Amino acid sequence: QVQLVEAGGGLVQAGGSLRLSCAASGRTFSSYVMAWFRQAPGKEREFVARVHWSGLITYYADSVKGRFTITRDNAKNTVYLQMNSLKPEDTAVYYCAADRGSSQYATGYRYWGQGNQVTVAS
Repeated sequence: QVQLVEAGGGLVQAGGSLRLSCAASGRTFSSYVMAWFRQAPGKEREFVARVHWSGLITYYADSVKGRFTITRDNAKNTVYLQMNSLKPEDTAVYYCAADRGSSQYATGYRYWGQGNQVTVAS
């Protein structure tokens, strides 16, 4: 069982930056693929980014490529999402997720954080 606790959301002006963090419980964090998803009101949950066990392999949604960076610190059991050049359309609840497989689909992840609101004002 893995428990995920997120932090770092909030309100920011367009063009600004935020960093989300997601701390995981358990001793097997380094064996999990970690991902970030987001869900805007009235929309389906969508993939944002994921990082493999070593931290060296990452994938991004086209909408955030070049602006967001996902990293992980296995010593701290934590994954981060650095979000730069934020746009109003980035406004959503952001969720971190974990599982042993690598997927861009929400159904591919068994463990989820509680969600954290990110609001980008224009």
